[in-house]
Amino acid sequence: MKKINIIILATIGLISCNKNNDKADGYGNFEATEITISSEANGKIEFLKVEEGDELKSQLQVGLVDTLQLHFAKQQLIASKSTVSSKSANIISQKSVLNEQLKTAKLEKNRIRNMYSENAATKRQVDEIEGKVKVIEEQIKSVGTQNAPILNDLKSIDVQIARINDQIAKSKIINPINGTVLTKYAEPGEITAFGKPLYKIADISEMTLRIYVSETQLSKIKVGQNVSVKIDAEKDMKSYQGNISWIASSAEFTPKIIQTKEERVNLVYAVKVKVKNDGSLKIGMPAEMWIK
Repeated sequence: MKKINIIILATIGLISCNKNNDKADGYGNFEATEITISSEANGKIEFLKVEEGDELKSQLQVGLVDTLQLHFAKQQLIASKSTVSSKSANIISQKSVLNEQLKTAKLEKNRIRNMYSENAATKRQVDEIEGKVKVIEEQIKSVGTQNAPILNDLKSIDVQIARINDQIAKSKIINPINGTVLTKYAEPGEITAFGKPLYKIADISEMTLRIYVSETQLSKIKVGQNVSVKIDAEKDMKSYQGNISWIASSAEFTPKIIQTKEERVNLVYAVKVKVKNDGSLKIGMPAEMWIK
């Protein structure tokens, strides 16, 4: 009986040992797409409402770079546009008067021609009215020529105002994605410049596990396949469901994160696995992929 108990215990120990020696199908670390938000304007930061760990919504205004000088420049352009517009209005008014004169002259021209055809008017009268019509037409052309550069000036001012409006809009610091602030680089009151980093953000609601598999494992996996992902926990390993989103088309040398010397000399293929984050997964955290 004692001998049987020893055999049973040895068998249980062997099974346990085999279970503990099971190897995962892939090892790697979690990563996320990190976006560095930079300033699109020069000036003092009026406010910047971001702190490390904050969860921000997409298209939320989180800061502002001083726009006072831009406001003054815009008001100056608006005043210039008003002055130029008054010149154009004056010319348009002159043109309107000339058009009315031309209309009256043409009626008189037709009347005198009819009278001339009935020998009630002289050739001189016909020539005079036709000359008057031509003079008014030339005056209208001249006025139109005078208005053209004024209209060009108005277009130029409109372009300058549009440019300042764009600069004012870019002075607003707009968060581009839903995500969590990872790092903050600037504070309110500091002077910033175009391209200077303000903060870094990443959407960590879904993490990407980048792992490496050998060529012999490729036949077991495919894009869209569900796999099990495990991370270290306090007592045991914690499991998540993952989905393979990408498999590299070419091999590369095994990165240093693979521990054994034998595995590091082999060529492997990179694989990305998407995993929903419950808050426990962090960037850089090691994890395992299990196909079964």
